[in-house]
Amino acid sequence: MSEAVASCPRSGYAPARGLVEVAALVGALAALWFAPDFAGDYWLQLGFRTCVYLALAQGWNLMAGSAGLVSLGTSCFVGLGAYVAFGLLNHLGTPLPLVLLICAITGGALAALVSPALFRLRGLYFTVGTLALAELLRLLMVNVSAFGGATGIFLQEDPPALPVLFRYALVVAFVASLAITLCARTRASVIFRAVRDDEDAAAQMGVRPYRVKLGAFVLASALAAMAGGIQAVKLGVIEPYGMFGLQWSIDVLSMVIIGGVGLRLGPLVGALLVVALGEALADYPEAHIAIAGVILIVLIRFAPHGVVGLAAKLPLTRRVPA
Repeated sequence: MSEAVASCPRSGYAPARGLVEVAALVGALAALWFAPDFAGDYWLQLGFRTCVYLALAQGWNLMAGSAGLVSLGTSCFVGLGAYVAFGLLNHLGTPLPLVLLICAITGGALAALVSPALFRLRGLYFTVGTLALAELLRLLMVNVSAFGGATGIFLQEDPPALPVLFRYALVVAFVASLAITLCARTRASVIFRAVRDDEDAAAQMGVRPYRVKLGAFVLASALAAMAGGIQAVKLGVIEPYGMFGLQWSIDVLSMVIIGGVGLRLGPLVGALLVVALGEALADYPEAHIAIAGVILIVLIRFAPHGVVGLAAKLPLTRRVPA
């Protein structure tokens, strides 16, 4: 995993390309907005799941691929967003758009709060620290009755219809993609990669590594909390073992590595492939885990840039930027 992160491409920032990507994102949002008018519930379910995964993968790709922060704490912020959303909906009747915004703020605030302790750790120790944070929050929810304990919490009102939820998830994915595009196609990308490649050398050049890592960590955590909020609303019931489960962190890591760590299209391609693989092997969970593991091992060993990086090396796509 660390080899895949360390070997990700080092392309410079490109403002003009960023404008093209923003235009493409707006076009994709406009086109997919009308998907519920002609797509059935099955495809909307897949679309919803892909949008949630894409938002999570975009944030993780920023942390690991750009800032060098390999985290296993995605589930911490997914679960936090879920519980914040249910608290606001059940007790205050807050409108869903405002709920998602507050989820994002809460996730970013928690990341800022724990960052002084976590950023004292580097490499594998940081990864283990984020995993411990997720477990700590899960145990808190299990043992405090105010949070529903191990039984969990039910949404008091019926969740919105699937087409409405799909559009909310689409907006969450759009916001995540837009934010990461702005980071990747501006001078911020150079600063992120400088800290990722050599934190001490970047500090000697005037870069403040703590602030850079804090920005990536807060943004990724806010996106994860927002994705967790909309996922919880769709489920209608949440409990600690599901919302804070390690599977969230593993799935997001798998998506980015399969797609390509540090590549703009990596999270999208990885999310699509993971969702497609999971749907194809839905009746064979054991085979699903085994096949996903084999794919990860093969890619890390022979194609550390993932599917997108491998495709970019093909003769027909060599001139097309990843």
